Formats: sequence, C-alpha cells, structure tokens
Amino acid sequence: MELLRNAVRPYAWGSRTAIAELLGNPVPAPHPQAELWLGAHPADSSVLLHADGSQTSLVAALRTDPARHLGTCCVGRWGDRLPFLLKVLAAEEPLSLQAHPSAQQAAEGFAREDAMGIPRDASERNYTDASHKPELICALTELHALAGFRHPRRTVELLGVLDVPQLEPYRVGLAAEPNAHGLRTLFTTWITMPERAVKALLPQILDACVARLRRNGSDFRDECRVVLELAGTYPGDVGALAALLLNYVVLRSGEALYLPAGNLHSYLRGTAVEISANSDNVLRGGLTAKHIDVPELLRVLDFSYGEVSVQAGQRIGPHETAYDTPAEEFQLTRLEWAPGESDPICLRSPFPQILLCTQGSVELWSPEGGRVTVRRGGSVWLAAAEPDVTVCPGSGPVQVFRALPGLG
Repeated sequence: MELLRNAVRPYAWGSRTAIAELLGNPVPAPHPQAELWLGAHPADSSVLLHADGSQTSLVAALRTDPARHLGTCCVGRWGDRLPFLLKVLAAEEPLSLQAHPSAQQAAEGFAREDAMGIPRDASERNYTDASHKPELICALTELHALAGFRHPRRTVELLGVLDVPQLEPYRVGLAAEPNAHGLRTLFTTWITMPERAVKALLPQILDACVARLRRNGSDFRDECRVVLELAGTYPGDVGALAALLLNYVVLRSGEALYLPAGNLHSYLRGTAVEISANSDNVLRGGLTAKHIDVPELLRVLDFSYGEVSVQAGQRIGPHETAYDTPAEEFQLTRLEWAPGESDPICLRSPFPQILLCTQGSVELWSPEGGRVTVRRGGSVWLAAAEPDVTVCPGSGPVQVFRALPGLG
C-alpha cells in the first residue's frame, strides 16, 4: 500500500484551475492542465512513493514483481500489464471529435503502423499500442458532451427546423434512409467535404443557429448552442457539424456514461473521473490541432443510434456505488461518507486497486501495508497481495473513487 505521484498532461483544451485545485497547487496553473493520469501506461506511469523515501515507477514495479502487484488472475489474462488507466479529465474547451478502436481493430492497426515503420511516439501515429479503449466517464462537476448518433428522425427534424436551403438535400436523403446506413452516408459526406464547400455551408448553418436561439421555443436550442460553441473554438472546422448528428448529454455530479468502441464523441466542458482500458488509441476527425485521420476514423465508427444511457450507479454497500460496464479491464466504484458518518468499510479484492480521494480524507489500514492517510487529490496503490484494506473516513463529506479490474 503506497501513495502515488501522478503525471499531469498539459493539453490545450485543459483547465487552469480544476486539477490544480484538486491537487492543492497554486491557482491558476501556468498552463492548461487537461488530464491527471493514474496507472501504468508507458507514456506516463504513476510513481510509487515508498515509506523509506525512495520511488519506483509503477510500470517498473509491475515488471519486477507482477505476481505480488497484479495477482495470478491478472497476470494470466494480461501479463505484467495493468489492464486499466484511471484519469481526472478537466475540459475548459471541447476535446477532439473522436472514437476508439475495437480490440481487433487496435491489434491490426498497431501491427500495420509498425510494419509501415511509423515510430510509436510519432505525432502522426494512430495506434500507440495494441489495445482497445472502452471507457467510462463519471462527472465530478456538470459535464457537457456529445456522444453517439441521435435517432435519424430527430436529426431530420433538426435539419428542417434550421431551414437552410443548402441542408435540404441532406435532410431529404436522411429522411429517405433513417437508419445507420443513412447516418454513415451523411456523416461521411460532411467529414470529407472540401474546404471550399465547408466555407460556403458553415456560415449559413451558424446564421440559422443564431436565428433559432433568438426565437421562442426550446426544441434544439442546446444543439444550436453547441454548434456555435464548436465553430467559435475551431473556426472553419467541419467537425462543428457533428453537433447536428450526435446526442447532446449533460452529466450531473456522480452520473456516468459508458462509451464502447466506435462511439463518436467529444467532451465539451467539465471535470470528471475517467476509467478505460490501458490504452491511448484515439482516432480523430476534427476539432483539434492534433493528428486527424478521417479514413481511419470512418473505418472504426459504429453508426448505431439512439439515446445514450446515463447511469447514476448502483449501491453495492453502505457507502459504495458501482457503475456497470461490460469491460473486463476495469470497474469503477464511488465511496462516499456524509458529514457525521465515520463507520469504516473493508475493501476485499484479489485484484490490484487504485484509490483516488476527490473530497475530504481517508485513512487506510492493512496488515501488510500498515497505515496511510490519503487527502483530497491524493491516491494510493493497493497491490493484489493486500486483499483486505480498511478505509476510515475523515471528518466532513468524503468521496473516494476506486478503480480495479472488471473480472470479478
């Protein structure tokens, strides 16, 4: 049982306040802080802080003693690799329009780019590892996102409401084929549109969105706002049109959304805890200065449609709420104590775990690891060899996220 030091990723869309406040650092930060990584990804591994003052990369520790840290079940399934990656995500501006590959697509893409001689750290690389990246995101603050394709019939309504003559052929086409194939045809047409055509179409849509917001009535107002927000942040980017096709979702604190392979999405703003398979494979189609590969994105996209399933979690104990996913690589639960509650709980698991404290403080005790105090912004590594850990909350409201493999 050892405290962790974790890496902060300074992407341009990040917040100068959210992660700095969580970690107790000066606010505002000198540059945007987008993600806090907790885990053993080779690109930015967490570091174990030993009681004697020494430090070890978590990646190195897993390679040195996988049986102790990961347990026989994890080693048998994933070798000396931690199967999940936990993050705090803090978005001040919209993230790229993106999707993640399936396991087969990732393995094939990784091998293909290796065979092409593309360096694994090259900016133009799509597949930095051979793993898929299903993910679950749980809001800490209100989180706004685009996720998954809206029902085509609702999109036909939206295109009609905007009343843009240049959109009429697309509206008619989708109305004639209101299914996944129709969505594929429309999205492919838009995302591959020549720059000259985008410059002609986008201003007409923006004017229509402004006009819609000036009228009374609430239908599609959120979608119009998002189109304007995306176009304002990324002028001339055809990715802004995705807001006309995707579900607009607002997660309240504690609510979560599972995103499987192929789900087209963009987080717009807010702070959240994200857990995924231990991968950084991202296929981007716009809304970013990073590498974009539209043909590869189209190859991995899932054009199924419908409302997304927002989950509040299910109580599995007096202070623990779990979020349901089909992923083998990860499970996320949330531990909470209200002011005045002080009863400890015992966490039993044969798997490795990471605990992240997002509010208040907790004291952890185990026969193997002794006692460790974790305060807001702090995190701790629990090896599989420490199957029983007692968690005692501090005073005031306490919130801790628990990450572990989803095999149980």
